Amino acid sequence: MSSELLPKGYKQTEVGVIPDDWDVECLKKISPSLSVGLVINPSSYFDKDGSVPMLVGSHVSENRINWKSANRISKSSNNFLLSSQLSAGDLVTVRVGDPGVTSVVPQELDGCNCASMMIIRKHSSFVSHWLCYVMNSKIGRSQIEHVQYGTAQKQFNISDAVNFLYPFPSLAEQEAIATTLSDTDALIEALEKAIAKKRHIKQGTMQELLTGKRRLPGFGEGNGYKQTEIGSIPEDWDVRPIGDFCTCFSGGTPNTSKSSYYDGDISWITSSDLNETRVQNVQGRISAEGLANSAAKIVKKGTLLLALYGATAGVSAITEIHGAINQAILAITPMNLDVEYLFAYLRLQKDFYIKSYTQGGQPNFSGEIVKSFLVPFPLSEEEQKAIATILSDMDTEIATLEAKLAKTRQLKQGMMHNLLTGRIRLV
Repeated sequence: MSSELLPKGYKQTEVGVIPDDWDVECLKKISPSLSVGLVINPSSYFDKDGSVPMLVGSHVSENRINWKSANRISKSSNNFLLSSQLSAGDLVTVRVGDPGVTSVVPQELDGCNCASMMIIRKHSSFVSHWLCYVMNSKIGRSQIEHVQYGTAQKQFNISDAVNFLYPFPSLAEQEAIATTLSDTDALIEALEKAIAKKRHIKQGTMQELLTGKRRLPGFGEGNGYKQTEIGSIPEDWDVRPIGDFCTCFSGGTPNTSKSSYYDGDISWITSSDLNETRVQNVQGRISAEGLANSAAKIVKKGTLLLALYGATAGVSAITEIHGAINQAILAITPMNLDVEYLFAYLRLQKDFYIKSYTQGGQPNFSGEIVKSFLVPFPLSEEEQKAIATILSDMDTEIATLEAKLAKTRQLKQGMMHNLLTGRIRLV
């Protein structure tokens, strides 16, 4: 950008346009002390009776260290491995696997140890959390990408990292930037916890309501329980295989060598489009000619779909679009049973089905297998709908929080770019 086009108070540098009162510094000048964690396989130091966490790259995510599952080493080993010992405020950067991911060592991990990662020792010349945000930003990660090597496992060398260049504001502005972004991270973490809590509550509610262990007000008064092939259920409930009360069919795939069979006006729903919620839009399209010359079948809006095999086997969804399905999807249309209730029960049992029908590493279902699944349900259609409505409302609450989380994450990315390049000033 020419000087005539630069905003007042800004300058062009090797890292882009930054404020006039900012500098550009290389990592080795920002942090005088850079090193690498234990470079040999740390397993020889693992001690089941040890108390000191040994961190590796898989424990580190952006601005967070998930250390609870870390192997432990003894205090004597930790004292021996002084060069890879960490202090609160140090930064650790993943070198192998997902190179560049960085976090600050929290107070609770003061004195722990690490293997293979780059260690940036805390120093009075910079604010640790500010540098962490810079390294996790596009500014930092793009420089890692330019020097990383390897095919199966990407990695980088510290000899390259010491020359990385970063925009460098005053300590006061570093602190202000870090505080603002940390507050946003705290909001993100709070939303993540709220979503996890609501999912846990919903799972328990599903288990109770879909098996009749808990009855909703107005249903089942005076009724006891009876024993069935799947356990105890209310006396005014029944249990039957899906094939007894549902029509089921799967589809097919038009010949992929016939270009005229594809890119038509018919939505082409594949198993990868199933998401345990609603199918609202899909990328694939087939033509009327492709439909007519294949086993692909049309499903109507509101049809319950289940993935039979592949990476999404066992995943179900209700389609909100009219479209065609292939052979990896089973369409299920219940008679005299609320489709939302059946959808909820299939989601509840998904893990059980997958565990029961896994072959060669992936679950593999067929239409006949699915039709044999036993489903307990209230004979009252009103109770079916009441249960489904409660669970659907819980889904809506979770979806609302997830949308807020996604928006907050997106907002944070924009904030990081603007704050770390000085486009927005806090000091």
